[in-house]
Amino acid sequence: MAQMVETLEQQHKTDETALITGSEAIAVACKLADVDVITAYPIRPYDTVMQYVSKLVSHGELDCEYIVAEGEHSQFEIVKHASAVGARVFCGSSGVGWMYAMEALTVTPALRIPMVAMVGNRALDDPGAFGVEHNDALTVRDLGWMLVWVDTAQEALDTALIAYRVAEDRRIFLPCAISCDGAFLTHSQALVKIPAQEKVNEFLPRYNRGDLLLHPDNPITVAPQVNEDWVMEIRRQNYAAMERTTAVIKEAYADFERIFGRSYGNPFFEEYMTEDADIVLMGMGTLSIPMKVAIRQMRKEGKKIGFVRLRWFRPFPAEALAKSLGRFKAVGVVDRDYSFGSPYMSGVVTHEVRTALYSAPGPKPPVLCFICGLGGREVTLPDITRMTESVYQAAEGKAQPLTQWIGLRE
Repeated sequence: MAQMVETLEQQHKTDETALITGSEAIAVACKLADVDVITAYPIRPYDTVMQYVSKLVSHGELDCEYIVAEGEHSQFEIVKHASAVGARVFCGSSGVGWMYAMEALTVTPALRIPMVAMVGNRALDDPGAFGVEHNDALTVRDLGWMLVWVDTAQEALDTALIAYRVAEDRRIFLPCAISCDGAFLTHSQALVKIPAQEKVNEFLPRYNRGDLLLHPDNPITVAPQVNEDWVMEIRRQNYAAMERTTAVIKEAYADFERIFGRSYGNPFFEEYMTEDADIVLMGMGTLSIPMKVAIRQMRKEGKKIGFVRLRWFRPFPAEALAKSLGRFKAVGVVDRDYSFGSPYMSGVVTHEVRTALYSAPGPKPPVLCFICGLGGREVTLPDITRMTESVYQAAEGKAQPLTQWIGLRE
């Protein structure tokens, strides 16, 4: 018995390595964060998180209230109320399942609930598709949710811990959705470093609502009907909380590097081979994998091209991103989403980038939008070559369509 206890204590202090998927990495993060209440309702490709969580619970590795709901709306309502009474919570969904929970998703930030959720990015039906698109998560972009995209299982685990740290910070108290590209990340295995529990405990304090705790001994009103008397003031409070997220995210990443010894550099976006680049392509999520392969090949051919991967979409790093992108002759944004009827019929990320550049001082390179890889379709090396050629043309002052659909079947 003494030897068993000693072994468990050693595991508590030692990092491990495991071959797991992106979804499983999120589940492991829930275990490390000692989440109190987890709700589940299966929908592909997000359901793999719930399957692994249930395995951890059944093996006695995770002690939580694991509740299987009757639908996505119910599961988000359950964790919303559990958070209000002081429980650390986790939930998630994909595609139309995320949409079915929209009423709950809408009120969660307004109630200042620091829920952490995972979105296994999936195309919105109809037509039916299990493959990745980003429109599901992006539907909450204007409601007060923090939104972050990851591209590896390691980043998924690390970002989940960071998300709890940021969301539960008393200065913030807003929900955070971690987006993992369906199949490309949710179902793909990779070697992941699992940090020691002692390090996680040092990094992530217990969730404490303070005087905002819903409890019989602390009579407060949750979700009051305020109409024109207070709606503006409440909206402005949420605005202020989102405004503070940038500084809190920076603090969290700095502490993460200090405690875990793993650095992500700029928390908000990653730059790849941009130091001497003439043009760049940019996008979110697992798009970075084929992009980096293609860029290395084009570099061998003498083309000075780089890649920028956006991590945090909300808060959007407008000033820093505009300063970075202003160095280049032209920018191509690859959108795994769509915004029908929007200016120039471009994608959502492109609109944010153009707005950031328009409002910033300094150079304003042309920004092209490429809608590509919808429904889980691969973004191929020929696709990237075609996009690069168009961005080079724009850099030389030659008119190009502002929005192009890439990889369509003939």
